[in-house]
Amino acid sequence: MVSKQSRSEVRVKKHNRLRNRFAGTAERPRLAVFRSNNHMYAQIIDDTVGKTLVAASTVEKEVKAELEKTNDVDAAAYVGTVVAKRALEKGIKEVVFDRGGFIYQGKIQALADAAREAGLEF
Repeated sequence: MVSKQSRSEVRVKKHNRLRNRFAGTAERPRLAVFRSNNHMYAQIIDDTVGKTLVAASTVEKEVKAELEKTNDVDAAAYVGTVVAKRALEKGIKEVVFDRGGFIYQGKIQALADAAREAGLEF
């Protein structure tokens, strides 16, 4: 009998397929997004050396202090603005958006739109 894959297994397969298509460079790093049930995470990664250049999440004290809830669309948008501001401080203007296999709607879309409004280009 064929068993159905779980949603998380399907998402990981999609993410691996996407990762084969693009990678972050020093000139244009990758903005990777992860969404859990309770938090949002975003980091900008240079894949040539495997280093995280900038990160922001709803787990951080200064981010959590500004939010009522850490798992809604408003929290995702705030994380997008924070990661964009930190990236611009480090001189990063262009990124490649890696949605991590998640569907581009809701929290993922809110984070991306907020990062674009804050000055990141992708």
